[in-house]
Amino acid sequence: MKTRRSPWLAVLAAFALLAAACGDDDAATMSAADSAALAAAQQDAAAAMSAVTEAQAALGAAVAAAEAAQAQADAAATAAQAALDAAGGVDPEAVAALEQELAAAMAEAEAAAEAAEAAEEAAEAAMTAAEEAAMEEVAMEEVSMTPGTGVSVTQARANWSTGYMQAAIYHHLLEELGYDVSEPADLELPPANAYVAMAEGAFDFWANSWYPNHDPFLNGEMPDGSLVNSHVSVVGEEMIAGGLEGLMTNKSLVEEYGIATLDQIMADDALFQLYESTDPNPGDGVLQILGCIEGWGCHIALSETIELAGWSDRLEQLEVGGYDAVIAEAVARANDGTPFIAYTWTPSGYVTQLIPGVNAMWLAQEPDSVHDGSTDNPGFAVTAPAALSTEVCTNDPCYLFRNSANIQVTANNDFLAANPAAAKLLELVKISVVDVALQNVLYDGGEDTTADVNSHAADWIEANRDLVDAWLADARAAA
Repeated sequence: MKTRRSPWLAVLAAFALLAAACGDDDAATMSAADSAALAAAQQDAAAAMSAVTEAQAALGAAVAAAEAAQAQADAAATAAQAALDAAGGVDPEAVAALEQELAAAMAEAEAAAEAAEAAEEAAEAAMTAAEEAAMEEVAMEEVSMTPGTGVSVTQARANWSTGYMQAAIYHHLLEELGYDVSEPADLELPPANAYVAMAEGAFDFWANSWYPNHDPFLNGEMPDGSLVNSHVSVVGEEMIAGGLEGLMTNKSLVEEYGIATLDQIMADDALFQLYESTDPNPGDGVLQILGCIEGWGCHIALSETIELAGWSDRLEQLEVGGYDAVIAEAVARANDGTPFIAYTWTPSGYVTQLIPGVNAMWLAQEPDSVHDGSTDNPGFAVTAPAALSTEVCTNDPCYLFRNSANIQVTANNDFLAANPAAAKLLELVKISVVDVALQNVLYDGGEDTTADVNSHAADWIEANRDLVDAWLADARAAA
């Protein structure tokens, strides 16, 4: 901050010049009264010079304006001295002229002071502008780091626990971008309901799509006649081919009876009776397997597979009170040797209970009996066997009833268009199938609260911080 100079410093300097102009050389020609007045003026001038010196020491560069005024006053004093010399004594007119010169010097000094004050005000304004610019830059930097600030996001999750951690990971990553994201546990839906709700804008996205399992829902019709897929989009590569799914049966029975395929069980009366006699409804001539949950894509695919294979009158899938009940029943049967056929998938902790090669085996089908895509859901067609050895699968090649699914994000199109940072993040995130399976084991072991799931997700994020930070940087750049 500059110190304001006083205009009177320049005036005192001008008086000092006046005293010098009326110096000792002219004392002999003056009256006693004039001499006394001159002496007083000299004293005043001496005091003024002292004040000027002190002010100059304090003000530094600010005195430059006063010095300019002094220079003008000096010229005026010199002119006055010449007039006095020509008059041979004190000339009232010369003194009057000198006083006019002094008045002009005072005016110049005042103008210099005003200029200095204006410069100070300009400096202060410039400083204020610089401070405001710096604050704005900081604010802009904060915005660039958190482009989602002020935006509320509604996230849902699917109603199977093996997908909870993935949902929590996306939740926390979007929060790092500044978005205010709802807790996914507060909106848990089956896919049969989720896609229309997402298309209608009831929520913005979820991370639990399984394709092509969910193709019927993605390609379904809205109440207004439009298709769901015109309102939502599949985003990113969360876990491509990460969803291995199929049927399992007892390893002990596979070894005892040389079972290779489901087709063999359906064609061999003795094997069929072995399984049917202990199913949930024994003796009705229909083999009830522990199937997929109604409302999930796998339920549709498995039902179509049974129909296409010509087994509809002798084979059906049952749901026994939710999938946890399904797996509990299957594990109990595997452990006590009771025949079972049950649906399951990975990544999940379920395969740490129904363990392929230990107490269970993946149950293969003949290529002719797998889903051929001839229904309204061609995405269900099996195009290749699973890459499973005969140590864990009943046959080689190991054709399961469907191909491995792609686990991906699906999001509302309006949300994606309005939030490029979020859209970019959803596009980039990839999660290891192994990491999900390990978390599922923790969940099944009792760490199964919402707080536990969020803690597992936070641990995963920190363990992958370098990768996560790269995703976040790209997402911020997209904003």
